[in-house]
Amino acid sequence: MLGSDAHRRNSLNRRRFLSTAAQCSLVGLLTREAWLAAAEETIELPFENGGRPLVQYPQKRALIRITARPPQLETPFSVFNESILTPNDAFFVRYHLAPSPPPPELLSPEKFRVQITGKVDKPLAFSVAELKSQFEPVEIVAVNQCSGNSRGFFQPRVPGGQMGHGAMGNARWRGVRLKDVLQNSGIAKGARQVTFNGLDTPMLPQIPDFIKALNIDLALDGETLLAYEMNGEELPWLNGYPLRLVVPGYFGTYWVKHLHDITVVDEMYDGYWMNPAYRVPDNACACVEPGTTPQKTVPITRLAVRSFITSLADGARLKAGRTVTVNGIAFDGGHGIQQVLFSDDAGRTWRETDLGQDLGKYSFRKWTIPFTPRSAGQLELKVKATNRIGQSQPMEPLWNPAGYMRNVVETVRVLAG
Repeated sequence: MLGSDAHRRNSLNRRRFLSTAAQCSLVGLLTREAWLAAAEETIELPFENGGRPLVQYPQKRALIRITARPPQLETPFSVFNESILTPNDAFFVRYHLAPSPPPPELLSPEKFRVQITGKVDKPLAFSVAELKSQFEPVEIVAVNQCSGNSRGFFQPRVPGGQMGHGAMGNARWRGVRLKDVLQNSGIAKGARQVTFNGLDTPMLPQIPDFIKALNIDLALDGETLLAYEMNGEELPWLNGYPLRLVVPGYFGTYWVKHLHDITVVDEMYDGYWMNPAYRVPDNACACVEPGTTPQKTVPITRLAVRSFITSLADGARLKAGRTVTVNGIAFDGGHGIQQVLFSDDAGRTWRETDLGQDLGKYSFRKWTIPFTPRSAGQLELKVKATNRIGQSQPMEPLWNPAGYMRNVVETVRVLAG
C-alpha cells in the first residue's frame, strides 16, 4: 500500500496529467489554419527564407515553429543566456510522423506501459509507477541536440527542417537505468542491439514507424536512461510524456519519446530511420565536398564539439572603451569541455575564457570573459571550444547532404561606437 506522501504525489501527478490532457483535447479541436492564425509574432532567422512564426503550444512558451505537422519547434536563442538548464517550457520539440504527438488517452498513468520483449528470458511490462518503485532512480544533466540543428546555415542549402541554432537544450533528467531494466528481464546470449519504439505512429501503413536502435554495449553502459522527469518535473507532453529514452552524448534522434516498446534483437536493425535516414559520411569529419554524395555512410552517433556566444547577438551595439562581460555555452559528446577561447578580431588572436560550474561531462558548460571594444567600428567575435581529448571546432563549415553535425566556429558581428 502506498504511504501518504506517495499517495499525494500520485494524486498530484494524475491531476497534472488530466490538466494537460484537457489542454491537448482543446488543441485537438483547433484546425491547422487556426494554429497558423494564432501566431502573434514572427522572428527572422539569419539565413535565406528565415521568417518563422512564434507560436505557443500546450505547456510551452512562444517557440519558433519550423513545421506544424509534425510539430517542430525551435527554442529562441536568447533562452540559452537565461540559465545553464533549458526551461521545460522553452525546450525544443522534434517529431517525425504527421499525427504526432500521440493522444493523451494513450499516455494516462492507468493505461501507459513500456514492454521489454525479444531476446530476453522474461518479457515484462511496467507502468511508470512500477519503474519508480522497482528500480533505483538516477539523475544526469545532458544536452539533447537535434541532428539537423543549424541546418539553415548550410551552403549549398540542403533539404530538411531549416533550423537556426535553437534545436538543442540542456536538462536534468531523472529516471531509471536502461541497463537495470534489461538485466531484470535477462538478456539472451547473442543479443546485438536493442530497438526502441514510441507511441507516435505513422498516418499511413506505407510510412515507416519511428524505430531506433542502440548497440547492446551502449544500452548496458549504465548511463542510458528511461527518463520520466525533466528539470524536477514530469516530462512535458511534447517532450515525451510519460517516458522517454535519454542517451547522453548522442544526437536527439535516439532519444525516443513516449517510449512503450523495447526489443532486444540478435541482428543489426536496419529499419528506415537507421538506414537510409540519419546517416553521415563515413570519415573523420562526417563531411564531403559541398554538393557531392558520400560513397559510404554510417549512422550518426555522438555530438560534436560546439560553442556559442549567448549574451550578444548579431547587430548588437557596444560602447567603445566600455567593458562588458561576454557569456556563452560549450558542450560536446561526453568527454567534457577543457577550454573555451574567445576572439574579438575575427580569429587572429585568442584569449582563454573562465569556465563556469561543471554539471557533468554531458552538460552545457558556461563560459565568461570581459571584453572592451578598443575602437569604433564593426567587430567579429568568435568562440572556439576544445574537449578533454583534444577535439575542437573547424574554422570553416563542413558540409554533408543531410545538413547534420554543424560545429564550425560561430561568429557574432557587433558594432562599437
